[in-house]
Amino acid sequence: MSAPKSELYREILRSADALTAGETDGVANMANVAALLWEYLADVNWTGFYRIVDGELVLGPFQGKAACIRIALGDGVCGTAAASGQTQLVDDVHAFPGHIACDAKSVSELVVPVIRNGEVIAVIDLDSPTLARFDSYDTAGIEALAALLANRI
Repeated sequence: MSAPKSELYREILRSADALTAGETDGVANMANVAALLWEYLADVNWTGFYRIVDGELVLGPFQGKAACIRIALGDGVCGTAAASGQTQLVDDVHAFPGHIACDAKSVSELVVPVIRNGEVIAVIDLDSPTLARFDSYDTAGIEALAALLANRI
């Protein structure tokens, strides 16, 4: 997409809203949103979800290479986002303490917690093979997406 990132994320949000409005199946909604992110975002090699199940992150719907199935809360970028409830924007995953390398080609990562009623229920995970691929526009866009999805997944 050649649109400015702010417009790109407005379009992603509109599309995600249209795809998930009225659908009560959270897995279906996550699957469509993972595909939507894969389609709209350039220079990514993984887009998807990890869900909190019995106190750990469990792989949810995604686009990209096969991934780690279970991640302990606090481990790696995803586990840190889930445990802290804070977005993790990582320019170089190799410099992140405890990074879990599911795909050796991933270099940068953005992980945003999905929070419902004050509790993290999932994370949205984006990986890229490019150093410092994600920025404040990506962060704001995915945080808005997480807010939209909080009651739909």
